[in-house]
Amino acid sequence: MYLGFFRLDENPFAITPDPRYLFPSARHADALAHLVYGVSGAGGFIQLTGEVGTGKTTLVRSLLARQLPDVDVALILNPRVTVNEFLLTICEELGVTVNGPARDSVKQLMDALTARLLSANTVGRRVAVLIDEAHLLERDVLEQVRLLTNLETPTRKLLQIILIGQPELRELLARDDLRQVAQRITGRYHLAPLDIDESAAYVRHRLRVAGAKSEIFTPRALRSLHRVSGGFPRLINIIADRAMLAAYVGNRHEIDARLVRAAAAEVRGDTDTDNRSRRWWAVIGLTVLLVLGTSAWVLLRR
Repeated sequence: MYLGFFRLDENPFAITPDPRYLFPSARHADALAHLVYGVSGAGGFIQLTGEVGTGKTTLVRSLLARQLPDVDVALILNPRVTVNEFLLTICEELGVTVNGPARDSVKQLMDALTARLLSANTVGRRVAVLIDEAHLLERDVLEQVRLLTNLETPTRKLLQIILIGQPELRELLARDDLRQVAQRITGRYHLAPLDIDESAAYVRHRLRVAGAKSEIFTPRALRSLHRVSGGFPRLINIIADRAMLAAYVGNRHEIDARLVRAAAAEVRGDTDTDNRSRRWWAVIGLTVLLVLGTSAWVLLRR
C-alpha cells in the first residue's frame, strides 16, 4: 500500500525468510559460518539456538541459497512427526524412492537411507540433515536422530546433523537421558538479538534492498524502534511496517519516534496507551496545581 508513496520496489519488512534481506551483522555472519561448517563437517551435531524472531529460519534459507559444492542437504521443517515419518521425509528430501510396505518399516527406511549415504560417499559427496524447530522433537525421534550419526565407514561419518531451535533445545539436550546426544554436539552457537547500532543498520539495510533512495526513519525513531522491539528482527519488521503504514496514511515521508511508539502500541494491542498517557499527565497537572494553590494559600495566611 505504501510502496509507491515511499518510492520502494517491494515491501522492506515482510516477515518471510528472504535470503536477500539477510543482514550481515557480526553475530549472523558467525551463525551462518557455523551452519556452513556444519553441512560440510565430518559428522556429529551442530546446534544453533535463538529466541523467536532472531532470524534462524532466514539463516537456513540463506544457507540453502548458497552454492554448496559436494553437499546434499535434507531440510526438515516439521519435527512433530513419528520416527517413520521422520525417516521417510529425509529419504524424500534426498531423492530416495521408498514404496509399499517399506514406507512403514523403520528398518527398511534405514536400509534405503544407508544405501543412499554410501553411494554419496563413494562419489565424494557429503550429506547433511537440517532440522528446524528442533526443540519440538519427541524423545523417540531425537533418539533416532542420534542413531543416524552411527552410520559411518571405517574413516568417516556418513551424515551431519544440524539442530536449529529455540533456547528450549539447550534445555532438552541437557536432560540426563539425552546425554548421548549432547556428547556428540561438536559446535554450538546462540543467536542473540541485535544491539542498538545493529538494529539501525538492519532497518537501513532492508530499506536499501527494497529500493529506498533516502532515509525514512529518523535517528530517534531508530533508537525507539530498537527499544520497543528488544532488537528482535521479526518484531522490528512488524513494528516498522506498521509505522510506515501510519506515515503513509498521515501523508508523512519521515517517520519519527512518536510514530514508532504508536506502531508498537498497536502491535502489542495496547489501544489504551494514549488514554493512559493523557490521564497520567492530567494527574500530574492537577497535583502541581494543588501544590501551588496550597503554597499560595499558606503565603496569604501569613
